[in-house]
Amino acid sequence: MKEIKAYIHNHRIADVIRALKESGRCGCNLAVIPAQGLLKAVDDREPHYSIELAEAVTNESKLELICEDHQTDALVDIIERAARTEQAEAGWIYVSDIVAAIPIRRSHE
Repeated sequence: MKEIKAYIHNHRIADVIRALKESGRCGCNLAVIPAQGLLKAVDDREPHYSIELAEAVTNESKLELICEDHQTDALVDIIERAARTEQAEAGWIYVSDIVAAIPIRRSHE
């Protein structure tokens, strides 16, 4: 199994999720987490100053997706195409091996 993590501009995340769903390759192991990061802003309205980080940041979305090994390349391609902006670099996609996947089951009290 693989874990795909992608850091995407907020204005692209809905298109990424839609493309993943329409592909039929995306199961239920998908999460989207709000994040602040240092992606290059698409326009002058996107960056804001973070007092906590003492940096200009952009609001991003962190997408996490668990998939079978054979699905990885296709899912990465879908994310990459749907997340594109007019910038040379519009985010990052990371792929990691999952050593174990343990379901949390209901208790049997």
